[in-house]
Amino acid sequence: MRLVFFVVLSLTLLFVDARFKYLESTRKVVSIVIYPLQRLTSLPGIAWQQLSVYFKTQSNLLQENAQMRLQHSQDAAQLKLLEVLQGENAQLHRLLEVPQRINYPMQMAEIIYVERDVFKRKILVNKGNQANVQLGQIVMDDIGIVGQITRVYPWLSEVTLVTDKDHAVPVEIMRNGIRAVVFGAGNISEMALRYMPVSSDIQNGDVLVTSGIDGTYPQGLPVAKVVSIERNPAYPFAKIVCAPMAGVDRHRYLLIVAGAPQLPPRPEPEVVEDKVKGKRKIP
Repeated sequence: MRLVFFVVLSLTLLFVDARFKYLESTRKVVSIVIYPLQRLTSLPGIAWQQLSVYFKTQSNLLQENAQMRLQHSQDAAQLKLLEVLQGENAQLHRLLEVPQRINYPMQMAEIIYVERDVFKRKILVNKGNQANVQLGQIVMDDIGIVGQITRVYPWLSEVTLVTDKDHAVPVEIMRNGIRAVVFGAGNISEMALRYMPVSSDIQNGDVLVTSGIDGTYPQGLPVAKVVSIERNPAYPFAKIVCAPMAGVDRHRYLLIVAGAPQLPPRPEPEVVEDKVKGKRKIP
């Protein structure tokens, strides 16, 4: 009976509500009363959903961050490579301009090996007998003298740098034309102007260029710059330290100067008979 009663009541309420809308206000009041309970019952689902979204977002952010760091590293490497290529390109442009300033045949060479011994200032370039490279030819960059060919192989050549210990280059001071000889000191950034009197007219900043007297080095190529002078009256010679002008420890491409002025042969020393002792001597 109770079931029948409530079924009839429910059908009646449904009919009245659908026909006359009498229960609309009641429904609103009930929805307001039970709204807190609905929110309370939905909180676990909402919290779980938000927690899932948080962890998913966090994982995505970590992956994106890792990808961005990797991309940044790749971009930085590409940027460094681009800077290196730009530097090489600029240096190659400067090398191409050198033959326009110096009227000697030249050919470009690339550094292949560097001497591992720190006490030897030598490099190997990728030009040898097959490129008509000869002993004694000079090697330079876009600024000045780098070294001299001291050994030739079929496809390689050994270059002794001007900073090699006791490697000598005849020079003159551009400012006043004083002739001298500058020697390597075994240090990549240091050379020495030896046997110059204390009273010599040499100043800091003087540029030393090849004199061309020996016929090996063309005249007027920059070699070094005076950076330090010590004059002690107790010694006959001044201590003059120079820095090489060319990039002896930089650049990958160099120029081999294929020719220099041909000078007449040096005359042989005269031999004079010593009639008293019966010996031959050179005056």
